[in-house]
Amino acid sequence: MLQTQIQLAPSPISATVDFEAPGVNHGFLRLPYSRDDAAWGSVMIPLSVVNNGAGPTVLLTGANHGDEYEGPIALFDLASAIRAEDVTGRIIIIPAMNHPAFLAGTRTSPIDRGNLNRSFPGRPDGTVTQKIADYFQRVLLPMADVVLDFHSGGKTLDFLPYCAAHILPDKRQQEQSFDLVRAFAAPWSVRMLEIDAVGMYDTAAEDMGKVFVTTELGGGGTASARTAGIARRGLRNLLIAAGAMRGDPAPTPTQWLDMPDADCFAFAEDGGLIEFLVDLGDPVRRDQPVARIFPVARTGLPAVIIRARRDGVMMARHFPGLVKPGDCVAVIGVEIEDEPC
Repeated sequence: MLQTQIQLAPSPISATVDFEAPGVNHGFLRLPYSRDDAAWGSVMIPLSVVNNGAGPTVLLTGANHGDEYEGPIALFDLASAIRAEDVTGRIIIIPAMNHPAFLAGTRTSPIDRGNLNRSFPGRPDGTVTQKIADYFQRVLLPMADVVLDFHSGGKTLDFLPYCAAHILPDKRQQEQSFDLVRAFAAPWSVRMLEIDAVGMYDTAAEDMGKVFVTTELGGGGTASARTAGIARRGLRNLLIAAGAMRGDPAPTPTQWLDMPDADCFAFAEDGGLIEFLVDLGDPVRRDQPVARIFPVARTGLPAVIIRARRDGVMMARHFPGLVKPGDCVAVIGVEIEDEPC
């Protein structure tokens, strides 16, 4: 009974905009947060809502992790330039859904160390991060038909720039998701395998039957002109393909990759200084050395070799030069001829 009461408790977050109001409206999601420097303070998450006639609702989010920047760049840009007459339906724009982490430039929240993308379904009476997750779970996701959640590698990973969706039990939902991956037209498109899917925003959306698309666009805790351009162009392409924006898409060639199983991932069992022996996009063969880790406590010790566990393409790598035991150091994708059906 107590758990049921917790689930049904109202969210403490309130929106300063009307989600049904016509036109372009800018405001905030306001979460009361009492702290040392503001007894009656709030976490203010920027928000834009655009309504214009009949059409789908598309929920656009960035900075689910606060050190990933291509999504916020594309979404702050869209929010500043979008016109109601270009929209058919409703577009909800939240450039930095984990705003505390975004302001701190950290993957997790500086308030409670919460990883928003592992906090769903959240709790209305939980930590700040859990309250944000709960609001998305119970208020925003039910409004949406399509969800695009931007990611990149943050400070600890670097990726080939790709757009992705998941293999799903509902094949119609899966097909619609991969149609939008194709429309996004990143240089690479991926059939995604998650190695840590518990509590994810992705899963929350997909379990509600939403069409969910995500990205990994570069990394290293920054955005390049190229990756920001991919995000901006892909965002517009997806909105047009989803039926939420008027205009002509700007399609570009894409190469599809599959992540069929856990052999795609290589993990460090030793800490130290990592040297990569192949670069992103390079072909690799099973058992090929892709990196080596030098012990750093003393000289004269041999490096530990990290080998590919399958044939494929180097699609992601650890970013900083020092690694710890357990870190994911490389991801190998398998090239496929066309998108999965």
